[in-house]
Amino acid sequence: MNLKVRLALMNFLEFAVWGAYLTSMGRYLGNIGIGPEIGYFYSMQGVVSIFMPALMGIVADRWVPAQRLLGFCHLLAGLFMFATAGYGLSVGEHAEFSTIFTNILRIKLEVWVGDHADFSTIFTLYSLSVAFYMPTLALSNSVAYSALSNAGMDTVKAFPPIRVFGTIGFILTMWLVDILGFQSNQNQFITSGVVSIILFFYTFTLPKCAVNKGTEQKSFVDAFGLRAFALFKEKKMAIFFIFSMLLGVSLQITNSFANPFLFSFGAQPEFVNSFGVQHANILISLSQVSETCCILLIPFFMRHYGIKNVMLIAMFAWVLRFGLFGVGNPGFPGILMFVLSMIVYGVAFDFFNISGSLFVDNSTEPALRSSAQGLFMLMTNGVGATVGTLAAQAIVNAYTHPQTVGSDTLTVGDWQSCWFIFAGYAFVVGVLFAIIFRPKKA
Repeated sequence: MNLKVRLALMNFLEFAVWGAYLTSMGRYLGNIGIGPEIGYFYSMQGVVSIFMPALMGIVADRWVPAQRLLGFCHLLAGLFMFATAGYGLSVGEHAEFSTIFTNILRIKLEVWVGDHADFSTIFTLYSLSVAFYMPTLALSNSVAYSALSNAGMDTVKAFPPIRVFGTIGFILTMWLVDILGFQSNQNQFITSGVVSIILFFYTFTLPKCAVNKGTEQKSFVDAFGLRAFALFKEKKMAIFFIFSMLLGVSLQITNSFANPFLFSFGAQPEFVNSFGVQHANILISLSQVSETCCILLIPFFMRHYGIKNVMLIAMFAWVLRFGLFGVGNPGFPGILMFVLSMIVYGVAFDFFNISGSLFVDNSTEPALRSSAQGLFMLMTNGVGATVGTLAAQAIVNAYTHPQTVGSDTLTVGDWQSCWFIFAGYAFVVGVLFAIIFRPKKA
């Protein structure tokens, strides 16, 4: 099989694992009565991202080939995801997706955790799965870069088309979970686990990656990218990283709460059968389609408008992203506000993440570039996203409450105020960034 096709399939499976539950997990958690704790689940992705990728990176560099470690991580992530789903089965939540495996797992978990849903148990199982999944995002890149370099290919040109298949995989499992009716139950976790196990077996077919057999050892500071913190001595970079963290607060809010928000319209008779309520994942997937397309716009905007203006575009796109959620509804023409919000997401996400990454790359010395990228990810997807998700959860808890409708538990209340608060926050950050951040013109 062609190398690019093999790597494209790896990326497809890598992100299909994530797409199975990332946008719909909040709906399921609300449905089993732990809606007020949704933020903890999403914030855990940021917490483990602070240290697990670095730890697994050290292991891959020194002892275990990256493609083999990628497989082992997915094996453990998949098994813990099965356990998370099995716990839902053990407490009798929507167990219509029965197989020999899940029935056996249900029996085992009934002995282990008992008959009552417990936040700490399901959160622990989920956290262990995520702890082994998050490092695979970097490991899959390492495998691809290594294979392409060994084949004599230019990674800058060859990798982006391969990476696009990751987004396609993410979207397709979102659709699969939606169409099969898994958004409100634990079967989304089973779907994710199945794909993880498939990828575990697939890694045995991937090209081998080298490990460092030499005697040279990285220091603790170098291994965890801590040397990049020296960049805070430079005013321009310090301001940039601080605002990256502040804007990173917005990153996981819609992943966490968009689906429960759309599901909440099911409490209103006029919207209960609307497309936005019944197929929220398909509607939300337009965000990922937009994200894929907006990547192509970044070189043009960076050349003509510079990093500050591109970042400002991203910040005010977040204002629109949240504001449009506040004014929309699943009916017509209200659903057009949701569609527009999904389209805006591509600008909000890509113009911030990718443009910011390019700015960091161009503003640091070659010796610090990798560490600086790690610091950028730490400030945005680590600290920023974690704080943002927990803060958003507090706001959602203040304005909403659970309500049972038929066999479902919906999170209903004043969602509009929540979205407007999020939009207001993004607006304030954007204004302050415009005033304070003053990079030198090239």
